[in-house]
Amino acid sequence: MDYTCLMELPIKGGTFTWSNRRSEDEAILEKLDRVMVSCEWSLNFPKAIGILDVALASDHTPIVLMLKGANKKYKREFKFEAKWLLEEECSSNIRVCWQSGGRRGNNQGFGLKLCRTRSKLMKWSKLKYRRIKEREKELKNRIQFLQDRKLNKVEMEELNNLKLSLDHLWESEERH
Repeated sequence: MDYTCLMELPIKGGTFTWSNRRSEDEAILEKLDRVMVSCEWSLNFPKAIGILDVALASDHTPIVLMLKGANKKYKREFKFEAKWLLEEECSSNIRVCWQSGGRRGNNQGFGLKLCRTRSKLMKWSKLKYRRIKEREKELKNRIQFLQDRKLNKVEMEELNNLKLSLDHLWESEERH
């Protein structure tokens, strides 16, 4: 690192990035993973920070690189979810947006319908999946708290159960 003039970017959200997934005296927690940057890079992104995410399937905790700092809210771009097509509410929202306003063959009308549909689907999705997203956040917060500590057997079992719950959270919603 000294030879290549790299420096370590600060990481928030925990101390350790690797665990052997054992409890009590057998537990090993280490900081193996780091974000290394050049001086030039750090001058271009002075607010950049690494944030530890939730380790689900791996014994390594993922590090999310935030270029504009930890407190910056990013506007999420719109992405249509294929599972929405299974919902009648989604289809009716799309129908309403495309049947109202705008003339055929008019590019402005087409763009307006797209914008209206995007806005309507984002609002609908936010309301429909609010409960499950809140539960997901609760589970991730508890997992993050536990994954940065040496755990006893009961806590280790809780951690494993939380990860399973998180894995199956969206599956159970899709069945309803």
